[in-house]
Amino acid sequence: MIARDPRRGRRTSVAGPTRARRRGVDSLDPVTPPSSTGIGIAPEQLAGWLAEDEHLQVVDVREPYEREAGHIAGTRHIELTKLSEQAATLDSARPVVFYCRVGSRSTMAAQALRAAGYEAYSMDGGLVRWAAEQRPLVPEGGHVAQH
Repeated sequence: MIARDPRRGRRTSVAGPTRARRRGVDSLDPVTPPSSTGIGIAPEQLAGWLAEDEHLQVVDVREPYEREAGHIAGTRHIELTKLSEQAATLDSARPVVFYCRVGSRSTMAAQALRAAGYEAYSMDGGLVRWAAEQRPLVPEGGHVAQH
């Protein structure tokens, strides 16, 4: 499906970042309005992208104890304080989505990587919103830890 990207006035795919990028069109999904910075994506949108692309880079930037309490299955963990030293381990040719507890730390991570040339996003509302929308966490019985 093709729709207009309200930020740029171009046509864009609603498929997701990787498939849209391969087709050479903008990767934002106009069905889910982006945050004012264009960095934010809704948990629903991330869930759809994960279903379409098992190789999507999704990174949890919370602290280790937060990750152990509960996280999104199949995601990677890089603490925000270690992101600059581990950024090179991320594939700059593929989109990356960051998440944290409520979205503040993941927005900082996405902004930093965008400045370095990555296609980076932050999950709006963080894991608190993900869990509130009844989306799964691992390990079984996982929860969102206090920060």
